[in-house]
Amino acid sequence: MSESTERPSLCLNCGFEAMPGDDQWETVESPPLGVLTQCPDCGSTDVTNRW
Repeated sequence: MSESTERPSLCLNCGFEAMPGDDQWETVESPPLGVLTQCPDCGSTDVTNRW
């Protein structure tokens, strides 16, 4: 998929948006799940890509 058609990832907790893989997103490691995307504003890992 080309970069021009990508949509921002969305934090379902606070509404923060940034492009997937953007440096604004943080990560957290959860041993049973692996590395999760984390919202820099609220710390939530409830993040989705809106396709």
